[in-house]
Amino acid sequence: MIELTYIARPLIGAVIGYITNDIAIRMLFRPRRAKYIFGFRLPFTPGLIPKEKARIAASIGEAISKNLMNREVLEKTLLSDDITGKLATAFDDFVAGQKANTEPVGQLLARYLAPADPEALRSDIVGGLADRIHRAMVAADLGPGIASIAIGHVADKLRGGVPGILGADKLVTLLMGPIEKLLAKHISEMVEDNSRQMAASLIDEQTAAFMEMPVNRLVDRHPGQIAFVRGWLLSAYRRAVAEQLPKAIETVNISNMIEQRINEMDVRQTEQLILQVMRKELKAIVWLGALLGFIMGCVNLLF
Repeated sequence: MIELTYIARPLIGAVIGYITNDIAIRMLFRPRRAKYIFGFRLPFTPGLIPKEKARIAASIGEAISKNLMNREVLEKTLLSDDITGKLATAFDDFVAGQKANTEPVGQLLARYLAPADPEALRSDIVGGLADRIHRAMVAADLGPGIASIAIGHVADKLRGGVPGILGADKLVTLLMGPIEKLLAKHISEMVEDNSRQMAASLIDEQTAAFMEMPVNRLVDRHPGQIAFVRGWLLSAYRRAVAEQLPKAIETVNISNMIEQRINEMDVRQTEQLILQVMRKELKAIVWLGALLGFIMGCVNLLF
């Protein structure tokens, strides 16, 4: 009988510890709604998590936004060697795949852009470059320079054609001066009136040839430019993360977003989410209760 007592007390303690911890964990989630008897709410109803759901959601949102998804953590992650290395590898893999691609460049762009975008892109390139070339040529004031060179050649020819005539050089100079000014004016006007159209026509022709070029030929002919684009893309990515991430975090309130999402979830969904994350830990707490109950039962045998 005494031997049975030695066995029974620790076992009973273990069972009690297991059951009480299991009930305590279940009471975190249940009952999901308050229970009333004769108009009085029963204690511990609803469970702790359903009762404090709003406060827990706010705490989780704040903790995640401050410690897990703040600017420093996100920037460190997005600019890590692992992420940038994957971007570089993806670019290299794309370029390697295009070495066997015989479709025109324009067709390749059409696969990645909306139907109207390649033509719009081409139009923007032609218009933008033509405008810049036009403004640069007008600002350079090419008329006087071109006129000076042209008149210089003409003057040299005239001086060579009237050798020995007294005052020929002076005469040529007197004649060429006004002509040079007039020519410079006409050249400047011609540049201002026609340079944009001429530049646009030339650029459009070159752009059309570029759009018709097979992709594999473009890749083979311009390895230096492709390496430049690779470096530029990685640099642009790093710059975008550094400059735009703070604005994005400020615009998207991570704390409020997480809090709102948790509050929108049903209590049953919240329970499933927590159990999915902490099932092993909660089970360990139950078994730990059994172990502590067993130990207390053994200690109880000493008294």
